[in-house]
Amino acid sequence: MKFDNIINVIKILFTGLDTTLKIFILSLIFSVPLGIVVAILRNSKCKIIANIMKIYILLIRGTPVMLQVIFVYFAPYYIFNLSYDRFTAIIIAFIINYAAYFSEIFRSGINSISKGQKEAGYTLGFSKIQIFFLIILPQVIKRVLPPVSNEIISLVKQTSLAQIIGVTEMFSLAQKQSSYNFSVIPLVIAGGYYLILVFLISVMFNRAEKKLEYYS
Repeated sequence: MKFDNIINVIKILFTGLDTTLKIFILSLIFSVPLGIVVAILRNSKCKIIANIMKIYILLIRGTPVMLQVIFVYFAPYYIFNLSYDRFTAIIIAFIINYAAYFSEIFRSGINSISKGQKEAGYTLGFSKIQIFFLIILPQVIKRVLPPVSNEIISLVKQTSLAQIIGVTEMFSLAQKQSSYNFSVIPLVIAGGYYLILVFLISVMFNRAEKKLEYYS
C-alpha cells in the first residue's frame, strides 16, 4: 500500500474506533454494577434466588458469546415480535455476558473477606449497607482488580463481534479496507489501535492497584 493510502486507512479506522469505544464503555458501565448485584444474589440465603443466579451464570459461561449476541438480537422478534436496533442489541448482549463473569469475580472477592470484618462493623454500630460499602467493598475491589482488568481487556477485543449482527465498528472497517486494498496492513493498523487501548487500560489498573495498597 502507498503511504497516502495508509494514512487514509488510519483515518477511516479512527472513525470506527468511536463505535468500538461506545460499545466498550456502555457495556462496562452497566455490566460491572450488574455483576456486583448478581454476586450478592448468588450469595443469597434464599435458595431459589441463588439457584436462578447459578443457572444464569452457567448459561452465559457455557455458551459462546457469538451465540448470545445472535440470540439477544433475533430472539425478541421471533418470540415476542419485538425488535430494536443492532447497536442496542450488542450492548445488551455484552452487559448480560460480562455481568456473569464479573459476578463470579466479585463473589470470590466478597467470600474472601473474613467474617471478623463484618462483626467489627456491627460492633462500631454500622448497618449492613454501611459495612458492605465502607468496609467490605473497598477490600474486594483491591483483591479483584487483576481478574477484573483481564475481563475488561477481553471486552475491548470482543467488541469486534458486533459485526456479526451488522454493527460497523473498527475491526469490520479494517476487514473491508483489507479486502479493498488487497493488503493486511489495515488489519495490522486495527491491531495497533487495540494494543493502544489495552496498554492504556493496563496503566490505569496498575495505578489503581498502587493507590489501593492501603487495603492489602
